[in-house]
Amino acid sequence: MTLTFGLPSEPSKMAAANDGEARVSQRPSIAIGAGNGRVKGRRRAWLLSGVVSANVLILGCALVSGSAFSDVNVSPAEVQIFLTILLLLTIAWMLFYTAYTAHRDGAVLYKDGHAGPIWLRGGLVLFGIFSLIMDVFKIANYTGYTHCDSAVKIVYPAVQAVFILVQTYFLWFHAKDCVQVQKNVTCCGLMLLLSTNLMIWMASVTEESLHQTDIPDNSTARALEDSDCHCSHSACEIFEEAYQYLYPFNIEYSLFASAMAYIMWKNVGRLVDEHGHHHHPHPRFRFQGVLLGPTAGLVMLVAGLATFVVYEVDVKSSHPVTKWAALDMHYTMNTAAACLMSASSLGGLGVYWLDKRGHVSGKNPTRLLDVALLLGASLGQMVICYFTAVAVVATGIAGETDALNLACSLLTLAQLCLQNLFIIEGLHRQPFDEAPAPAVFANAQAHALEGTLPPAGIAVIETKSHSVAMPEPTTQPGLSRSWKRWALKEICAFLLLGNIILWIMPAFGARPQFDNPIGLEFYKSTMWVPIVNIALPFAIFYRMHSVASLFEVFLIS
Repeated sequence: MTLTFGLPSEPSKMAAANDGEARVSQRPSIAIGAGNGRVKGRRRAWLLSGVVSANVLILGCALVSGSAFSDVNVSPAEVQIFLTILLLLTIAWMLFYTAYTAHRDGAVLYKDGHAGPIWLRGGLVLFGIFSLIMDVFKIANYTGYTHCDSAVKIVYPAVQAVFILVQTYFLWFHAKDCVQVQKNVTCCGLMLLLSTNLMIWMASVTEESLHQTDIPDNSTARALEDSDCHCSHSACEIFEEAYQYLYPFNIEYSLFASAMAYIMWKNVGRLVDEHGHHHHPHPRFRFQGVLLGPTAGLVMLVAGLATFVVYEVDVKSSHPVTKWAALDMHYTMNTAAACLMSASSLGGLGVYWLDKRGHVSGKNPTRLLDVALLLGASLGQMVICYFTAVAVVATGIAGETDALNLACSLLTLAQLCLQNLFIIEGLHRQPFDEAPAPAVFANAQAHALEGTLPPAGIAVIETKSHSVAMPEPTTQPGLSRSWKRWALKEICAFLLLGNIILWIMPAFGARPQFDNPIGLEFYKSTMWVPIVNIALPFAIFYRMHSVASLFEVFLIS
């Protein structure tokens, strides 16, 4: 292509200048007016949908909390009726949305490239499959109680299975949508979807907590034991034990879906390129040259699984020596993991200090949500650690178990802080992969008159006759960049596997907060049980969310 620069004659120059001035003077007023109208419309839709979500969540919280106690006249069947109605309404809206956007021209003009990445959707499908298996086991179990219990207990898991299928399809194909029509209806529908997933999460967490919490004065457990309703087939106990172990997958599925629904809600009416955003192409997953981190992570994963199995067997032993030995082993494993992961995060921060890559600028709802969830969910683990540390110090460090418990709590706090800093810094760094060669903008003044500006990262060089935009030098020497990329990938791989084992242990039944009586004795059950049952689900979610975030940092590095 040849760029030709000519000097227009005086009359044509004056006409062009007048025309340019007219366009420049008119375009801002139109853009500002349209922008203000669009912002007001989005805020109105957000406000309306927020009212819908608040009512659904508060009512659901009241029902789920009431059903957790036998002395409150709210039965589990009534809660399941409420959830079934929510599921049916949400299914109907998702089907309407899919059909409407498919047949309406201009319904979705833009796609958010950052929303719904393939690894997040893949995790949604994986957790959804296990959730479907859980629903099948629930149906098989509850069929043995149809002669003496409510049929809703069969209807609810059946409807939830349909909901999982429809929602997984919906989020797989529409997670990136930036809807431009029916904004009020779409925002309300997405808030209904978000609220429904949060209610499923809350109901699952409550049921699992009641199952995992072994408190002598648990009136709900006594009511179940004294019930005259018995299963009509011999496999009920097997199915019940099986679906109890699948609750963590259903809990994570609901949280993944809630996060994706929130991003869709934020993207309603959003023009992704309204501020000139230019997305980098998504880097491909490459495991080449990364060995130390995955190897060390796999060793820690295997060691954690071994200690978890031994802990689950020995901690239920009636022999006190065996029980305390199991607790010591669990604390030692978690202390070692916290030390290694803290050192890795600190090393990663050192690499970032030496790295000269730029920070990502511009609004990105996905990145903002990732950071908010990371910081918010980590508060659950912090609450447990601080309360445990206070109990141990206040009662006095009487032996090896107390010392290990205190060390594990303090080192876990350090690990959380360092890992959060490492992940957040990594999410806000530009990818190492160079962007495609940008186009050269000739006659930048003419482009300014047309209302267009060179993309971000382009330096404009002014001359007397014309302006040329050239790419700013942001790349680094290949040798320096290669060792930093290698180090960051090794660290991300190790931390990713470490967070997986720290998710598995509490998610599948490790409850040292109840197996070690120090918390119950110091805070009493009326305070300690709610603290653990509220904070622990957030701590478990933090680990899985860290896995997803570390995978993204691995790809960026």
